[in-house]
Amino acid sequence: MKRLAAALAAFAVLVSAVPASAKLRTKLVEYKDGSAVLQGYAAWDDSFKGPRPGVLIAHEWWGFGPYVQRRARMLAKLGYRAFALDMYGKGVHTDDHKKAAELSGAQFNDRTLMRRRAMLGLKQLEAMPGVDKTRLAAIGYCFGGAAVLELARMGADLRGVVAFHGALATPTPATEKPKAKILVMVGADDPMVGPQVPGFVAEMKKVRADWEMITYGGAVHSFTVREAGNDPSTGMAYDAQADARSWQAMKDFFAEVLR
Repeated sequence: MKRLAAALAAFAVLVSAVPASAKLRTKLVEYKDGSAVLQGYAAWDDSFKGPRPGVLIAHEWWGFGPYVQRRARMLAKLGYRAFALDMYGKGVHTDDHKKAAELSGAQFNDRTLMRRRAMLGLKQLEAMPGVDKTRLAAIGYCFGGAAVLELARMGADLRGVVAFHGALATPTPATEKPKAKILVMVGADDPMVGPQVPGFVAEMKKVRADWEMITYGGAVHSFTVREAGNDPSTGMAYDAQADARSWQAMKDFFAEVLR
């Protein structure tokens, strides 16, 4: 009996020492832009105690959906409080290229709207329980990369911004040095973003931004998105190596700017 009790006690200690995946929490969050209803997604892990850095996530041109929710959970497991924002409106998500172009195009042509929606998402992140408001960052994919770069350009109080294969061109370039340090990751063969690189580099140099660009050889647009398929000839394709390397680069960047 004593041996059994000792074994059970040892097992209890072992279990308590292992972070439980059940600690991961998620929540759908409704908020508004005027009369427009938006729906975001909060993710955090209760096994990380005390105030934690917060990371905002901006979705691809398809809209708020499973992809950014998965990225939010990945960030939560790293110890961040994560909030995936909604740029289009509750329930607005598509897998049709033409519709996605229309939805994203409306904001590419109206940067005031893009910036406002991005800032509203940032406010939701700041309002999350347990978020250290002095340690905030934002990441974005494709269209979402453009959105978080607009946050940097407008001087949002962020420590870092990361754009994964995000659009770099803008009609509203930065006029002064952004508060956020900037990490941009692009595919060397991206037919959409590639032509925008020289203009972005010139913009960053002009305002003396703290920025870095990593280029992945052989990668095209959407290299982090499995749903993009595996045919680079289309200009959009998943690249497992570039996906893994860019995620690690983001983690290293955050270890610097959010420490």
